[in-house]
Amino acid sequence: MNEKDYLKDISEIKDIMNRSTRFISLSGLSGILAGTYALLGAFIAYKLLEDVNYNFDYSTEILKTNYTILGSLKNSLIGLALIVAFLSAITGYVLTKKKAKKNNENIWTPASRQLISSFAIPMITGGVFIFLLIERGIYGIAAPAALIFYGLALINASKYTLSQVRFLGVLEILLGLLALVFFGNGLLFWILGFGILHIIYGALMYFKIERN
Repeated sequence: MNEKDYLKDISEIKDIMNRSTRFISLSGLSGILAGTYALLGAFIAYKLLEDVNYNFDYSTEILKTNYTILGSLKNSLIGLALIVAFLSAITGYVLTKKKAKKNNENIWTPASRQLISSFAIPMITGGVFIFLLIERGIYGIAAPAALIFYGLALINASKYTLSQVRFLGVLEILLGLLALVFFGNGLLFWILGFGILHIIYGALMYFKIERN
């Protein structure tokens, strides 16, 4: 056996080890579509906010308006966010399953289960935190908190999947912190974090990995 064969064997062993500890069939195309859903959702949210006569107290970002209108607006925005999240999750599952099948990889592995649980814990915590903020009428921190908790979830899950996910998580956290610095521009940073970053990340993964 020559040196080239040894290198090939080492590469194959490394690939097997990666597959046993990491779920590497995440779909870049699903990232592009998730970003697109987020942009559409942000546009609808902007139109909903635009149609309501509201004023912000920027010291606390507590919405001051008619309580009937406020309740309706709050329910619409929460429903919109849930629809975007649902569409992103379903799209991610379908495309990831398709990619896993193409790679002859089982989608339900110890690595994928670890990935989901590591991602879910910060996301569920963040979701409850944001819901409690909204229930108390504190809206301005919701978008920064969503970006920060999402970034933490990505970083926490990145050890069980592609290393690029960790970098995306760091960027999401930075955007969340910037959203706190530039208070009152939550929707803009939401667009950047959940829309633009997802599309860029998904496109890079698709053209770098999936098309090869």
